Amino acid sequence: MVLKTGGNVSRHLPKSLQFQCFTRQTVSPSQQMNRSNGSARKRPPPTPKESWPNKQQATTPTTPVIDDEFLDEDVFLDETLLPEDEESLILRDIEQRQDFASRLAKWARPPLSSGYVSQCQSIMFQQLDIDYVIGDSNRELLPLSSGSAAIIRIFGVTREGILDRGIQLDGLGMKSFMTYESNVLFALRFMIDCNIVGGNWIEVPVGKYRKTAKTLSYCQLEFDCLYSDIISHHPEGEFSKMAPFRILSFDIECAGRKGHFPEPTHDPVIQVANLVTLQGEKQPFIRNVMTLKSCAPIVGVDVMSFETERDVLLAWRDFIREVDPDVMIGYNICKFDLPYLIERSQTLGIAEFPILGRIRNSRVRVKDTTFSSRQLGTRESKEVTVEGRVQFDLLQVMQRDYKLSSYSLNSVSAHFLSEQKEDVHHSIISDLQNGNAETRRRLAVYCLKDAYLPQRLLDKLMFIFNYVEMARVTGVPISFLLSRGQSIKVLSQLLRKAKQKNLVIPNVKQAGSEQGTYEGATVLEARAGFYEKPIATLDFASLYPSIMMAYNLCYSTLVTPEDARKLNLPPECVNKTPSGETFVKSNLQKGILPEILEELLAARKRAKADLKEAKDPLEKAVLDGRQLALKISANSVYGFTGATVGQLPCIEISSSVTSYGRQMIEHTKKLVEDKFTTVGGYEHNAEVIYGDTDSVMVQFGVPTVEAAMKLGREAADYISGTFIKPIKLEFEKVYYPYLLISKKRYAGLYWTNPEKFDKMDTKGIETVRRDNCLLVKNLVTECLHKLLVDRDIPGAVQYVKSTISDLLMNRMDLSLLVITKGLTKTGDDYEVKAAHVELAERMRKRDAATAPNVGDRVPYVIIKAAKGAKAYERSEDPIYVLENNIPIDTHYYLENQISKPLLRIFEPILKNASKELLSGDHTRSISISTPSNSGIMKFAKRQLSCIGCKALISNGTLCSHCKGREAELYCKTVSQVQELEVLFGRLWTQCQECQGSLHQDVLCTSRDCPIFYRRKKAQKDMAEAKLQLDRWNF
Repeated sequence: MVLKTGGNVSRHLPKSLQFQCFTRQTVSPSQQMNRSNGSARKRPPPTPKESWPNKQQATTPTTPVIDDEFLDEDVFLDETLLPEDEESLILRDIEQRQDFASRLAKWARPPLSSGYVSQCQSIMFQQLDIDYVIGDSNRELLPLSSGSAAIIRIFGVTREGILDRGIQLDGLGMKSFMTYESNVLFALRFMIDCNIVGGNWIEVPVGKYRKTAKTLSYCQLEFDCLYSDIISHHPEGEFSKMAPFRILSFDIECAGRKGHFPEPTHDPVIQVANLVTLQGEKQPFIRNVMTLKSCAPIVGVDVMSFETERDVLLAWRDFIREVDPDVMIGYNICKFDLPYLIERSQTLGIAEFPILGRIRNSRVRVKDTTFSSRQLGTRESKEVTVEGRVQFDLLQVMQRDYKLSSYSLNSVSAHFLSEQKEDVHHSIISDLQNGNAETRRRLAVYCLKDAYLPQRLLDKLMFIFNYVEMARVTGVPISFLLSRGQSIKVLSQLLRKAKQKNLVIPNVKQAGSEQGTYEGATVLEARAGFYEKPIATLDFASLYPSIMMAYNLCYSTLVTPEDARKLNLPPECVNKTPSGETFVKSNLQKGILPEILEELLAARKRAKADLKEAKDPLEKAVLDGRQLALKISANSVYGFTGATVGQLPCIEISSSVTSYGRQMIEHTKKLVEDKFTTVGGYEHNAEVIYGDTDSVMVQFGVPTVEAAMKLGREAADYISGTFIKPIKLEFEKVYYPYLLISKKRYAGLYWTNPEKFDKMDTKGIETVRRDNCLLVKNLVTECLHKLLVDRDIPGAVQYVKSTISDLLMNRMDLSLLVITKGLTKTGDDYEVKAAHVELAERMRKRDAATAPNVGDRVPYVIIKAAKGAKAYERSEDPIYVLENNIPIDTHYYLENQISKPLLRIFEPILKNASKELLSGDHTRSISISTPSNSGIMKFAKRQLSCIGCKALISNGTLCSHCKGREAELYCKTVSQVQELEVLFGRLWTQCQECQGSLHQDVLCTSRDCPIFYRRKKAQKDMAEAKLQLDRWNF
């Protein structure tokens, strides 16, 4: 729908303005199937008004919908395959190509209702994206207009800087002026002036829109209207619901050359997997994979094979156009999949391929970008513009929202979904493609799983709900949340509130860090120790927002001392902050920021109350996403004022906030220790053992959790009464026992109920650092469990000694010693030699085909080497170590990996922790494996040894002393082979189950998976044991 507007929108918008809306009518074919006659019906929309769209007829699903979860073992086991010979495969390929046109019709959305066609009903849609172009104005709506106009374009789904440089003025020469709001993006300006927020519902009444004679898009509805006729609904009640967005999750596979990561200028796209799901539904209603060359069938999936890569790409382009997804998701699609497809189409000369958006003849644009923020640092990426569709890259979202040790799809899926996928290295993909229909089927299953997991993550983590609610709360388009930092969200709210108060915001040049820094929050000195009595924690509720509201801290209330004197402001009308700044009180001038914060926190309180009453799961998801968005938005306001490279920095506000915070922490500490004393009638003297930003930890000296909770609530109520509202100190939890290591490093059992602890809570403990091996995480976690849960200090010490002994005796599983780091650039680009970079270069010299490339993660272990050798000289590929029995430098792991984390935990508990843990009998026995094919061993000659006593012999199996034990030693050898066969078989089967087939070889090379190394070790040990068995030669 194209809606064009004219007239004076507001003081900010030009008089000649067009407003276009592009919408799609959506139905749910997978849930609305009429079982009696096989026809699909449109899902009835939640209609607050009778004028909303009527039910429509829709097409049936293109693929069978199975009830089992996609890619379950029973779906993809090989026994389900139908045997086909080459001739039948060729015939099937021809039939599929002939049938492709009919598929396009089935993929399309249902036809428009008669109400839309005849323009006799209102248009209601939830907007997803917004932008603008310059084009000809609509003479029918704007008869007096001429020339070009700014056209606002809104895409959605129905329910069903010159003045800064100076200007030349006659008689005055070149003059420069302060400008206001001239740097606000035009789309955002329009949304603010028309009271539109991201993801809200927009209505155009009957008779207020005109159908365009010539359509500009592929959308079903394209109408013109005046901006003043649109109705923007506040996202509450019925209008908080979600439209049934079509979500496409896709993944591509490319056939790379040996030793090279795929490049679009050389390497073809061989497969594209697609899953299309309606928002709110659990199963995709379209599952297909497009392959280059024939592919064996896959149950529940529409397999389409093509003879040329050009046909694959054009089929996918047609698929996108007909399915018309609102949201495109995947893993790393913005940096790899979409740019690769576009550049590959250019290489092949397919000019018509990049038209993937909703605007006719408008090509997808790709450009390199750099995203920077204080929280996330600097990241290089690509910006892909597909007009009218939201690109939701799960990799970028994960990196933005979660702190994880690894961001590979395998690792993220294991973390959140407790499942992994077969990880086929890009060097093997070409071999699978060049095989037969069965090998290409295996590749297709792998490709489908890579498209399926992002959809699972999207649903599991409620991303659509959370991001739409964040867009609604902050008032920015959803795309802004994915491509921009925190500041644009706060600026949008500030602009909206300023407009209500008839204020304008000045443009402030980004000064950078030279504007100065300010003192941050208070961290009270930590009294390190192991506390075996309950520790009550008192937390300030929304401390920084509360301070800004209580003391009316805002741009609009800040005055200099000189201004205060000129305005003759009495002392009772101003607040002098601890940092020396002056702000007028709210009774004289209410600040904009405090008003915004009050509204956000009040709205969050309402959302949490509604959440408790909600019964519908989807309604709960929306409300939970809203309260989370409101919380994040409120906490972002302080950071916005303190960002010196931000759009509107104000150090006076941020320094005042932190100075008040420091004062409150000190005030809380004093009141607690002054009131809760034996002199005051309490059983013990209270002691504040630690304080951090917005919380203090108090030891009241009582022996039970229940007593600590009672005193914690009393202290919170007493101290809250001394602060200005809305500042409030709350009792939140008790730690018991509590291990305080240092500032920002602690661990303890977290209690909110005196009957049972909630969890083991840790902060700053080395359990998930990426530069630590898995041994560190496992060791630290188990020690904390023994210390805090089992309350067994001797047991924790003994466990550490046993682990160190196993490490030094070479009894440790190699997977626990693997360190993994990303190869972000070539070796020559690194200024300092790094272990994983030097290893990648050595592996390239050994075998370029299997060596890691830029973008890969490089796993390595540290091996024994000459004395004084650097760590980067001792790094080695774990598989190479396994195959050649290269000894591990166990002392490196003891001294550089586990000693510091262990001492941090045990020093507050043991007097001589280093001596107790890192020296003694358990460190005196060392076992070193004998290398088989490295160093000087390359020149050594192997000699037979007795299977029984290992004495050297010239031939045979046993020495003369062991001849009498022949039967015993033979049975022992057989037993060892059998045990290793069982172990290897169990690991092999586990890997086959992960890849979805019990009848195919395991190709997975996931170096993040511990089973991978255990399987390789078991395979090698089994082969060596069989060689020993063969020596008996009966």
